[in-house]
Amino acid sequence: MNSLPGDMENALTGSRSSHASLHDIHSINPTQLMARIESYEGREKKGISDVRRTFCLFVTFDLLFVTLLWIIELNVNGGIKNTLEKEVVRYDFYSSYFDIFLLAVFRFKVLILAYAVCRLRHWWAIALTTAVTSAFLLAKVILSKLFSQGAFGYVLPIISFILAWIETWFLDFKVLPQEAEEENRLRIVQDASERAALIPGGLSDGQFYSPPESEAGSEDTEERQDSGKPLRSCEAAAAKCENP
Repeated sequence: MNSLPGDMENALTGSRSSHASLHDIHSINPTQLMARIESYEGREKKGISDVRRTFCLFVTFDLLFVTLLWIIELNVNGGIKNTLEKEVVRYDFYSSYFDIFLLAVFRFKVLILAYAVCRLRHWWAIALTTAVTSAFLLAKVILSKLFSQGAFGYVLPIISFILAWIETWFLDFKVLPQEAEEENRLRIVQDASERAALIPGGLSDGQFYSPPESEAGSEDTEERQDSGKPLRSCEAAAAKCENP
């Protein structure tokens, strides 16, 4: 006898859970999903993402900062005209800073071409520029005589080395993961919109409405007793008429 109420409770629980799931499915708004899809597609049509734009700005800052330091070094060591002739026309690997400036130009051209113009989604371009920069700066520091030429012999190689590795970190840990996450979100929203389009819109919550349960032996029994009283009184009156 105790197993029957338990079965009824399980059946009621299953019906309620199925009703909740249907309600969640019908609560999907295709208009909102299409708005999200249009926003993601607008970002793609707009060009590069915000995080990639920040990376390109940092690459530009790398070039401008190294150029500024090199111009300051030219002014400090006897004027721009004389020092340019010494470092560019009579270039010497062991004493010139011109190659460090050219290294910054090389990083700028490769990275802007790869990640701004071609919109590359791989790390091989940044790996190339960082490897070339690191190898060249290590060789120049070991073989050249920059340390004997004042503070710029320390500043320019160290700044170039640090900026190259910051660019690598920023691209590998910020740009590529965030863009991959945005692509996954776009796929999820598109899948959800396709599923919402397949769901029939004619169903409403009223079709799944179930009246509240009444307590056993309370209202139903009272209604049955009240409906049975007139019937019993009629039967008693008919019996009295037959047997006066």
